Amino acid sequence: MLSLLPHKALSLRRHDLVVIKPRRGAREPVISTWSEKGWPLVARRPMTGEIDGITLGLPLPPSQGKRRLSFVVRPDEILSIWPPLALNSVKGVAPQHWLPTIAMIAQLAIENQLDVRAFGSVAWSALTGLDYLTATSDLDLLLYVTEETNLDRVIGRLAQIQAMAPMRLDGEFVRGDGVAANWQEFRSSTREVLVKSLSGAALVDRHRFLTGSTAQ
Repeated sequence: MLSLLPHKALSLRRHDLVVIKPRRGAREPVISTWSEKGWPLVARRPMTGEIDGITLGLPLPPSQGKRRLSFVVRPDEILSIWPPLALNSVKGVAPQHWLPTIAMIAQLAIENQLDVRAFGSVAWSALTGLDYLTATSDLDLLLYVTEETNLDRVIGRLAQIQAMAPMRLDGEFVRGDGVAANWQEFRSSTREVLVKSLSGAALVDRHRFLTGSTAQ
């Protein structure tokens, strides 16, 4: 089992948005433009061999090949760290036929005292103004939960919303320490769910997820 300790140095969480100092003359020209515009990269898990520095990623839009770029930066290159975008922040770029679904999820958040944020294509469109969305794009959600969250109730309502939605709903339940699990896994009858953090992944008893336990 891999460790689920907080990310070294900056206590970053997966999906956090990280703005770095301009990188002129970078090996990937796009990163020079990106950093000069003040657009963020996203915190990601290190790959094998990446042991020094802060590991960040950049998914490019379809017009730029939809590649996923990886970077390792020093802590002193970081200008600011933002949480993922609030769900309401993406309404201006979301397709019109998505808006009723977004409104239902916003109501779900109010009823269950959840902080719901967006990532993926719609979030990158909102952050940059570039066209990330396609006809097959998902609505990617991060639902920040507490020990008091009734996951079964939330899952039931999400399933109802999904049944009416014009797009696929994807995303994760995220604990306060940044450890997350895909919400669809909680719909299955399996005893364990795969949880992820910047430092690794592990199988955890689904009933212990909210308590912060990583025991099997």
